[in-house]
Order: sequence, then structure tokens, then C-alpha cells
Amino acid sequence: MAFRGHSGLVGRGSECRVLDQLAAAVRAGESRVLVMHGAPGAGKTALLEYLESAATGVRVLRTADLESELEVAYATLHHLCKPLLNRLPDLPTPQREALETVFEIRAGTPPNRFLVGLAILSLLSDVSADGPVLCVIDNAQSMDSASAQVIGFVARRLLAEPVALVLATRHRGGDLLGLPELAVTGLGEADAHALLDSAAHAGLDQHIRDRIVAEAKGNPLALLELPRELTAGRAAGGFGLPDTGTLPNRVERSFLKRVEELPEQARLLLLVAAAEPVGDPTVVWRAVERLGVTPAAALGETDGLLSFDVRVTFRHPLARSAVYRAAGDTDRRAVHLALAEVTDPESGEDRRAWHLASAAAEPDEHVAAELERSAGRARARGGLAAAAAFLQRSVALTVDATRRAERAVAAADASVRAGDLAGARRLADIAETEAPSEFLRGRAHLVRGRIAHAAGDDDAPRLLLAAARRLEPFDPALARETYLLAWGTAASGAADDENLVAISRAIRELPPPEGAPRPLDLVLTGCALLVTEGRAAAIGPLRTAMAALADVPTPDLLKWGWVACGVSPAAWDEQVMCETYARAAEVARTTGSLTELPVYLACLGSAKSVTGDFAAAAATFAEAEAVATATGLPAPPHPLILKALQGKEPAAAAPAGGPIAHWTAAVLYNGLGRYEEALSAARAGAEVAQLIVSVWVLPELVEAAVRVGDDKIARRALDHLADAAVGCDTDWARGILARSRALLAGNDTSDDLYHEAIERLGRTLLRPDLARAHLLYGEWLRRRTRRADARHHLRTAHDMFVSIGMTAFAERARGELLAVGELARKGTAGASPSDELTPQERQIALLVREGFSNPEVGARLFLSPRTVEWHLRKIFTKLSITSRRQIRDALPHNE
Repeated sequence: MAFRGHSGLVGRGSECRVLDQLAAAVRAGESRVLVMHGAPGAGKTALLEYLESAATGVRVLRTADLESELEVAYATLHHLCKPLLNRLPDLPTPQREALETVFEIRAGTPPNRFLVGLAILSLLSDVSADGPVLCVIDNAQSMDSASAQVIGFVARRLLAEPVALVLATRHRGGDLLGLPELAVTGLGEADAHALLDSAAHAGLDQHIRDRIVAEAKGNPLALLELPRELTAGRAAGGFGLPDTGTLPNRVERSFLKRVEELPEQARLLLLVAAAEPVGDPTVVWRAVERLGVTPAAALGETDGLLSFDVRVTFRHPLARSAVYRAAGDTDRRAVHLALAEVTDPESGEDRRAWHLASAAAEPDEHVAAELERSAGRARARGGLAAAAAFLQRSVALTVDATRRAERAVAAADASVRAGDLAGARRLADIAETEAPSEFLRGRAHLVRGRIAHAAGDDDAPRLLLAAARRLEPFDPALARETYLLAWGTAASGAADDENLVAISRAIRELPPPEGAPRPLDLVLTGCALLVTEGRAAAIGPLRTAMAALADVPTPDLLKWGWVACGVSPAAWDEQVMCETYARAAEVARTTGSLTELPVYLACLGSAKSVTGDFAAAAATFAEAEAVATATGLPAPPHPLILKALQGKEPAAAAPAGGPIAHWTAAVLYNGLGRYEEALSAARAGAEVAQLIVSVWVLPELVEAAVRVGDDKIARRALDHLADAAVGCDTDWARGILARSRALLAGNDTSDDLYHEAIERLGRTLLRPDLARAHLLYGEWLRRRTRRADARHHLRTAHDMFVSIGMTAFAERARGELLAVGELARKGTAGASPSDELTPQERQIALLVREGFSNPEVGARLFLSPRTVEWHLRKIFTKLSITSRRQIRDALPHNE
């Protein structure tokens, strides 16, 4: 709907200039994103039409969403990209399959939304190689939730493509929050009068004109529609002008008044069009005919409120909502029934089920079952919100109490996964209240625990424990999975937490599983033993579980791998730890499981850090950060480990608490030789009885306490470390224990212990710990005036630190070498051209150095290949290089 005068849009000069600049920019090869927001009737659609006419030489992709109760996952995206489907074969296989699945071209595993987003980004980038592209989405407030998330994701990553994405919406925020905006406000008084005069009937009294302008508040639609409320007498004299209700309600009422004046056949046509959720003209025609209406005749009597083209559209969304809300229940049900009868049961089976539900006057098992099947199809496309909506309607129409409770549990579970926690709670209430069996109540209780887990509530472990106990007599396998979820949730806190202890004891009391234990069962046993019996008892089951994870099915690894990854360091086997993290990260990446991927990448980056592969660690952490940013998840704190080992202050000395922050601060300050600060950080970390990290902080506590002369604290920490390493006959555990014991042993014993530590750690992948063993031994030898021996170990330590990139520890070793009369080069580098790189440029450079191609880098950082190429040109300029091969030498080796 356009609000135009003789020379264009009335009062929209500044807005049109913004749109002209946007069109010029995309023609020049630049990316642009704009969200126009304003009240209903503000003229957003008219501005979009202006933009389309101004964007000469640009390919336009357009969609306008319809307000509907029916949530069809990815419907907006599908309609927008329909003209581009012939380009899908050009996409990388995972991205192509993701779009084919959500667009129902093929059956497949539901893809992650961010993989879909990357696919859309690649598709637009590919198409824009042929020429600039303008994507226009009107009524964006009505987008389905899956499309909204993907559109927001893509909008934030358009950078180097000649693509413009312009959306019109009533509301700011949501998935579009933070994008460039253009507020479409009311017209000024003079422009409002001009628009009113251009459309008003002759004879409108000047006082009435002034009052309409005042009450319309510059809203163009109101300026055009409010005069329709007036009778001829009122228009001339100004008496009785209605002024109650909000402006949108009054405009809607104006539309309704026009509808009420139409013939019955026209009103019925409007109601059918309002009830049809996708604007399919064929379906609307057929439904109208089924209701006994002649479509062509009825269309001619709709007073311009309705138009038929590729889609059926109303003059304004408020007209559509007015028509539907004003209809009686009987008429609405009749219309929905007609729509159900003419909707193709194969291609439109979900719309058909929704219409049948809307036509039902009472519970109907047949319709409820149809809705349940529709939920399954929506889930298969990755439409969690749509699946939840179908299931919620199914619950309302279910007759049998048992089926109603079962569907309520399924609907609540889908609602949790879709992020609708309030809806999930309501459905869980229904399930718990109406469930006729203890098993169903247990499943409902499990959903309630998962709601608490998703919300981060403190009582999540307690609720999950209660659910596991309820489920145990009926479904032992599900109960075990619930126990593991409860344990993992509780284990993120303190190891002596009463919930964690109670959960672990309950697990220990479980009867053995039937048949051969699953890897999940082995992990569960090891986790429980870790708390109830200590590490010595847990090591065997944990090692067996870690080995079994190599063959665990992908769905189970994605579901429970986060717990396994969390406890794998307890086995003190760095080889298994690295392999577990690497497989979990690769599976999450290849399956598009982006919720889990940042955690697994963070764990893998930590493993790369403690093994001294800082370049790979930096690249892995860069990918983890990119995924976390893309998905809106909190970034894990694990990069602090790398920064601490590198000696980077203050980056490693994070002010936030938590076991990892305390441990990394202790490592940092021990490297810098600031032992009082190291002691404070290590004590804080050790006081948190966390299962894994609080153990890793113990060697730092021993070293710092010895250096400040507090042998009491050091010996107590050593005792705890010995308890943690007992039963772990690995070189990692024995090497760290020997190194820590050497710090407190007498002269005769220390020598042997240092030798043992160096020998054992030399057989591991842990180069930083081996270098630190050489450093401590060299320091010990120097203090005993064994200068030649000290020089050898200090030189070895210094060279290892420099080659690894451990700057602070290298400086500490250099100071010791100076004390024995030997010069050593500083481990720190001067200013580097790489210091000028932005964080994203550094991420790209690190991945390119690892040998990844532009598409592979883009897939990891959620950028299009063209954007990666654009960044690389800037990187080459800043590093003064001309090829990818030169990046390896241009970046510091320890990054």
C-alpha cells in the first residue's frame, strides 16, 4: 500500500534518501542490512516498494509474511529463496543437505539452525557473484521463529557480498536486535494534511480535518481510513467523531466497518483469505467454491481490500486480522473445514491438520493424531517451535487421558527444546495432573527437571534426581540417562555439593544394566565412583569408558559427550583425553550440532594448550569463539589456559572467579615469578572442591607455597595431589606427582624425584610440564651450586619455553641462566605486524595457517568464502605478504 502524492511518497524524503544510498551501495558491490520499524500503517510497505523501484539493475527477492497461528518452520526462508533453489547443488554437501531437509526436498536428520544460516549465507554469496541481490522481507514480525533466527544470523555476517537485506517490522528487538535501523515515524503536520487532502472526500469540514490529523498522529493508514468512520453529516459538521480506542484498533475498526457493508459473498471470500495461512490463491478459490461462492463475482465486491497475484494479499495486515477476529465461531469453523477439504493431503498435510483443528468444535482423536504426525514432520525439518505448536493443539483435542498426558509430555519436551520454557511449564502441569501412571508422571518430572536445567535453576539437579528415581522401575535405560544428566548438571558446581553426593550414591545403588553395559553406563559408573569412592576406584571404569567412546554412536556422543569430556582428565591420560575431545568436536562440527560444538572445541583447545601446540590451540579457540558468538552462547573460559601458559597479562588474569580462572591465574603468576599472587589464586582454586580443575591447581599451589616458604600449605596440597593421582599409573600422573614431591623432599630424594619427573613427563605429550620440570630441577641445582648441571637443565627449559611460546616461563629460565653466568635471548618478541590484526582477522589468519581453505575457514567461522577472501586481502596488506603460504612465517609461532 503506497501513500504517494504527485511527486513520490508524501513526507518520506529522508527515508527515500537512505534507501537510495542503500541501493547505490549494493550496486557498487557492498553489503547492506536495514531494519525498518514502525507502527502498523506507518508506510513501511510503501517504502519497500519505493526501494524495489529504485534498485535498478539489482535482482530482487521478496516475501511478505502473513500473521497466522500456524507456525511453519522455515516458511519465510523458503519463500524468499524459492527462486534460488536451482543453485543448491553448488553448495558444500552439508549445507546443501541442510537446506534440502528444511525445505522438504529430502528427508534427513534435522539440521542445526546455524548450519542452515551458513547455507543461506553461502547461497546468497554464490548468487551475488552474478550480480547484486536485494532481499526484502515485509511484515517481518510475523516470521516463523526458525526463519527469524536464520535471517538474524545471516544479517550479521553479510560483509563482502553485493547483497542487501531489508526488513520491515512493527517491533524492534528479538532476532533483529542490534542491526542497522530506520525508524518510520509519523508524518509531520503539513505532510499529514497533504496526504489527507489527496485522499479525503470533498466537503470534509476543516475542523474535522484538523482533528483527524491530530488523532492520526501522522500515521498514513489512519489518515486514509479514519475519514471512512464519518457519516456525511459528521464530516460536514464535526459532531460525534469517534475517538475511543487505540489507533490500531480504530483503523482495524474502520476496515471492519467497510467489511460489514460488503455483500455476504464478498465477506465470506475475505474470511477464507484471512484463514488461509500462506496466501495460496488456488486453495482460496477452491475453498470459496466449496462454500457456494462465485470467486470472480465476490472479488469484484471486496472494495479493494483483497488482491490476487502469486499470493493472496490484503490491503493491510490490520484488515486481515479485523476480518478474522470479527467472524463468528461457526463461520470460522466452516471456513477452516472447507480449507481442510481442498488442501492437498500430501503437499499440504500440515496445513490441512491445522485447519481441521481450527474447525473442531470439541475434542477429536483423529485430528489430534493428525497434529501429532505434523509435529513429527516439523521436528524432522528442525522446526522445534512448529513441532511444539502442533503438539500443544494436539493436547487440547485429545480425548483419552493417557494419550493426553503422553502428548503433553511430548509437547513440553518440544517446548523446552524450542526455548518456550513458560509453555513447557504449563504442559508439564497438565501432564503431572492428568497422568494416570507413575511412569508418565516420572516423564513429566523429567521434563520439569530439563526446564530447570535449561533455565539454569539451582534446583535442576534435585529435580532430575527425583525424576530418575521415579523412572527407574519402569524404564531403566531412560533412568540411567536421567541420572547422568543430573550428575553432569550437579558436577558443574562443587564436588562436595550435597546434590552431587546424593546423585552419585543413587547411581551406585542401581542394579547392573541388562546385557553388556553401554559406554554411557561405564561413564555413569565412573562418575559416581569419582565422588563416592575417589579417583582410585573411578580410574578403571573411566578409562574403559573413554576407550569405548571411540565406537559410541554419534547421537549418544552428542547427547552425553559433554559429561564424558568433562571427566576424561580424571584418568590422567592425555592421549585418550585428546582423542576424546577431537572426536567429539569433529562429530559436533560435521553434524552441525553447534550448541555442543563450542564446549568440545574449548576442551580440545585446552588439550592443545597443555600439550604445547599453541598454534593449533589458538585456531581451535578462535573457532570456538566464533561458534559461541554465532549461536549466542556464552564463550567458555578455556582460552585463559592458553593465555596463562603464554604469560599474557592481564588477559590471563581474569577478574571473574571460578576454578579455571583461579587455576590459570596461578599458572600465570608462577611463570612470572610472583609467587604470593600465585599462592592466593591457587588457594582460591583449591578451596572450590571441583572434580577436575581443583586437582590441576594443586601442583601450582605446591610450587607457589614452597617459593613463599609456607611448607604447611605445600604439604597439605601435596597430600591432596597424591590422593588424586592414586591408582593412576600413567606417566602424566606420576610425573606431576614426582615433580611436586621433589619441591618438598630432602636433598637426597629430590634428585631422584626430579629425574623421575623428567623421565615420565618426557614420555607424554605434555611439553609445557616437561619444560617446567627441567626449570624446577635447574633452579634446585643452582641453589646447590651444581652450576654445570643446572646450566644444562635451565638451557633445556629455556629453549623449550621459547619454542613453545611460554614467554613468562622463558624469562624466568633466562634469569636463572644469567645467575649461572650464561646469556640467553629473551623469549619475548618485539612489536609484530600481526598486532594490527583485528580479532576476526587473527581468527582467519590462524585457520589459514593451519591449512584450511576459504570455504573451510568460512564454515568454521560462519562467514561466506567471499568474506574470508575480503578479510585475507586486508590481512595480506597488514602483514606485508602476498600469499597464503607466507602467513605461517608472518604470524608469531606461539599463536
